[in-house]
Parts: sequence; C-alpha cells; structure tokens
Amino acid sequence: MKKSGWMFLAVVVVLLALVAGYFLGRRGHSAASSDKASSSATAAPERRILYWKGPMTPNFHSNKPGKSPMGMDLVPVYADEGGSTEASDVKISPDVVNNLGVRTSEVEQGTFSNRLELVGYVGYDEDTITSINTRADGWVERLAVKSAGESIKRGQLLYQLFSPKLATAAREYLVALASGSPSLIAASQQRLRSLGFSNAQIAQLKRTRKASERVSRYAESSGVVTSLGVHEGGYVMPATQVMKLADLRTVWVLAEVDESQAALLHAGQKAVADFDAFPGQHWDGMVDYVYPDISSMTRTVKARIRFTNADRRLQPNMFAHVTLQATPQENVLFIPDLALIRTGHGQRVIVALGGGRFDVCPVEAGTTSGDKVEILKGLRAGQQVVTSAQFMLDSEANIDAAALRLGAGRSGCQEAPQAATEGAAGKTQAAADMAGMDMSGKSMPAGTSENGEQPQ
Repeated sequence: MKKSGWMFLAVVVVLLALVAGYFLGRRGHSAASSDKASSSATAAPERRILYWKGPMTPNFHSNKPGKSPMGMDLVPVYADEGGSTEASDVKISPDVVNNLGVRTSEVEQGTFSNRLELVGYVGYDEDTITSINTRADGWVERLAVKSAGESIKRGQLLYQLFSPKLATAAREYLVALASGSPSLIAASQQRLRSLGFSNAQIAQLKRTRKASERVSRYAESSGVVTSLGVHEGGYVMPATQVMKLADLRTVWVLAEVDESQAALLHAGQKAVADFDAFPGQHWDGMVDYVYPDISSMTRTVKARIRFTNADRRLQPNMFAHVTLQATPQENVLFIPDLALIRTGHGQRVIVALGGGRFDVCPVEAGTTSGDKVEILKGLRAGQQVVTSAQFMLDSEANIDAAALRLGAGRSGCQEAPQAATEGAAGKTQAAADMAGMDMSGKSMPAGTSENGEQPQ
C-alpha cells in the first residue's frame, strides 16, 4: 500500500507539471503575439478619414460623424478607400470597358476653324421676279404662254389684249399727230406710256398711222414663268396678275443657322454648296443677307446666299449642303461634339483616367464647328474624354449637382463652371438642412451632421 501511494503521488506531480507547462507556454505565446501586433501597429501608418457619408445616401457627406438624413449612423471614408486624388466617379474592370466599346479622344488646343455646315434649299432670286399686269380692262384673245414653268426670252410675245380703252388712246394719238400740236402730241404719248405701250409700239403708230383694237405685250427680260393667272379668252382688269416671271441666271439658297452660332454669320461671307443632283461638283457663292429675326419655332436664324446659275442647272426647291467658313480662333480648347453630354441643368463630359477609372466633369461649352465643340472651362489639353458609351458611364456614376461640384476637385477635372458650382452649392445646403430632420420631420439627436460639404 505504501508503494502504491508513492506511485499515485508521482503521477499527480507529473500531471501538474504538464498542466503548468502548457499554461506557461500559452501565456508566453500570447505575450509574443501581443508584442508583435503592437510593433506592427506602431509601424503601420494611421488611416486618415477624409469625410463621413450616409450608408443609404452616399451623396450626403459630412466632415464629422453623426446621422444621415435617414437617421442612420454615418460611416467613415478613408483616404486609401476612394477619396484621394486617385478616386474616381466610376470604376469598371478593363475587360468590361472593352466589352462596352468605350472609345476616347484627346482634348486638343489650337486653331478652331469655326466652320458652319448647313442645309438649305434653292429659291428664286426675288430681285429678278417680274409681275405682268394690264393697265386697262379687256379680254385676252391670244395667250402665247400656255403653262407655268415655260422659258421666256426677251422680246417674246406674251399675250394679245382686246381693249377698247387702249384702242381709243391710240386713235387720240393719231389725231394729235394730224393736228401737229407739239403739246398735244406729247400729252398723247404720255397717256399711251401710262397705259403700258412701249416706245417701239408708239413709234410704230407714228410710222403706220393705223390704230388696232388688239394690243400685244412682249417680255422685257428673259426668265421662266413662275405662275400663270389667266387663260386664253379671260377677262382681265388692272388688278389682275396675268403672269409672273423670274430670271434663273442667279438663285438664292435659304439656309438656317442655329441660334448658338448666329454670331459667326455675316453678310459677304464666302460659301460653298454641294447638291445631291450633281455629286462631286461645287458652287461658290456669298452670303447676301442675314435676316434680323429668329424663328420662334426652330430657334434658328435664316441666311440668304446668292449663287450664279448661268447654265440654269440649279432649280428651285433643290436641297443644298452649304459650308461657311468664319474667321478662325487661335489657342482654343476643343473636343469632339460626341463627347459633350447636354442636360437641362448643364453640360458635362466623361474623362478617362486609365485602368477602368472615369470622372464625370462639369464643363462650359462654347461654339460648335462641324464635329468639334469649343470648351471654355472645365478641361485641360491632353486629357482623354469618352466619345462612345459615355451615357452609360454617366448613368453608372449616378451623381447629382452636389457630386458634380465635388467632381471639380478630382484629378480628372478642372475648376467647375460658376453656374454649376452655385447650383450644386444650393442643393448641398438643402441636403445639410435635411440632415437635422428625420423622415417624420422631428429633430435628430445631438451629433447630427451640420453640413453636407466635402471637407477641404
């Protein structure tokens, strides 16, 4: 029994030694781990908080912790998470960027040509239009022109009119000639001219001394008949327009210019026109007149451009593609017109930063020239702007005016246009006012965000 007792005591001592060794080993390992973690924490830099944002309202920002407009605790945004100069509005995998077909173009700075490309239509030169009317009552006994559109040469017979009034005036002139009175002859000649007799017809009366009840009317210039108001045998009065003639040796092209480009338009400006009927051929013309009013329907200014048409190939109502060259501007920043996103609240572009990162930047656009648009503010030369799939990226960004204001400080954007900044500031202030209210309109507890501005 005594030997068994010693053996039991020996086993207990061994067990106690093992248990003590186990706990001492764990304590030493924990201490070493704690020292290592402390050393690592001391070596690692402290994470810098840029601002706080709402978990359900990411567009709401505050420079200190508090509550969001929805009553939720604001969460911090660290510098290494997305608020630094490497942050961007949209981050997409480069593979997805390729699948979307995103294309970019460089922001250029240089000579801006100010080229206007317009569409117009050919019209008659109204300076050459002649209205043919009678100056006495009568009947058209012979009409030499049968339909509108016929070509007329100078001196060609137009119509013969049976008019007792004209016949009476011719006989009075013959009586005056027989009397030999100079004053009476002069008065009779003046009456004939006022009734539409030409000098050649008066000379013929003087030579033949025969008056006819039928008086012929001849064309005084060449042209085409644009309208015909009577038919053979019809009765006419001085107010009746028998026909209208126009000369097609010169034509007008009426084109419309957008209101934003009206300042580039002026009389005397050279123009080049192409017509679908004559591919590969060009006509040189000049802006003859710029109309003084703007159409209330189309918001465009109408310009009248005169072209020479000696061969009469240009016909009224033909469509024309007109190019006008304005005075070029030097040292101008411009981008493709496709890259500009126009909205009811302003204008913006998508700037490509590389690596699938994009910034949405507010800009202020100027005049448009062909497929280029001038940028007055918001970009710098050498940047890459998105020209394809930019609307998809803009939708992905899901930003409002306040985010546009913050976007002006990103690496991809320059200073925001004044109008966009002021509008964004107003919305940001409204968000800040909401920060002090919960959804029911009650005041939030202390510590609620006081403003929604991005910390500087």
